[in-house]
Amino acid sequence: MAKQVNSPVPSLIIRSRPIAHVISLPAFAPEKELFPVLCFLHGSGEAAPLSIRAALTKHGPLRPGNSPQVVGRFLIVALQLPAPGGDVWGRRSDKIRQVVESVQKQYHGEPKRTYLTGFSYGANGVFDIAIAEPKLWAALWSVDPTRPANSNLPCPLWISLGEASRNKRPDFMRVIKQLREIRAGESVPDGDFLCEDRSENHTGTAKVAFEEDRIYDWLLSRNRQSSR
Repeated sequence: MAKQVNSPVPSLIIRSRPIAHVISLPAFAPEKELFPVLCFLHGSGEAAPLSIRAALTKHGPLRPGNSPQVVGRFLIVALQLPAPGGDVWGRRSDKIRQVVESVQKQYHGEPKRTYLTGFSYGANGVFDIAIAEPKLWAALWSVDPTRPANSNLPCPLWISLGEASRNKRPDFMRVIKQLREIRAGESVPDGDFLCEDRSENHTGTAKVAFEEDRIYDWLLSRNRQSSR
């Protein structure tokens, strides 16, 4: 069992280079020597000049009301685009890699258990960054992307389908040929490429997805050694 070492309320470390980001240190001591790392990419309307705290706690793993196990178990890195934002995360792949590798070294992050997630345009960014930096991630989690990936993905992927992606389901299936759709509420099967639709709208999909433990559990069950 993990040992609680402080409050599960995240204390955010804010930095501006090489791209603005916040760091949330886990509230629990790791079961292993190193912490699993979860990197989050925000969606539309959350780029600068919106306050970085407001932007990166509106949706995603740092949103208040999520399970305390989220900030309890992961070293979380959430990034913010400069104005005007948009569907441009792929242009920041090198800077994102720099941030993630720096956080891994400084805060004892586990390179073999480093995961990438994002919502909306950030979910598109999950695809783009994974293709640009395939050796950095153990698994991916794309929450209601507005478009499919440009090619098959190099590591395990969970897609949380919602209002923006629901009608594009066939496009996802064509590009990611291993993708298996599971029914809402179905027990998580043993699989590396999964998608699920909880019949929520765009922001509702983010709320439902990020507040549950089971997808975080699925992420933690993947590491770079076992990834196919």
